Amino acid sequence: MLQKLNYVADYEGRSLNSHILVLIRHDIHNFEGKNGKIEGDIDPDLNVKPTRKHPME
Repeated sequence: MLQKLNYVADYEGRSLNSHILVLIRHDIHNFEGKNGKIEGDIDPDLNVKPTRKHPME
């Protein structure tokens, strides 16, 4: 299953991690559409990325 997911991510021009974030956001959006907004501090539409360990020069 992971190989297939990686194939789809590559086809869409995304890294596997970025593609998983897209899927998670889509799932949250669908859930909230059916059940109402989930209260919380993080908006799932924001791109939450860890900071780089070594900034590019």
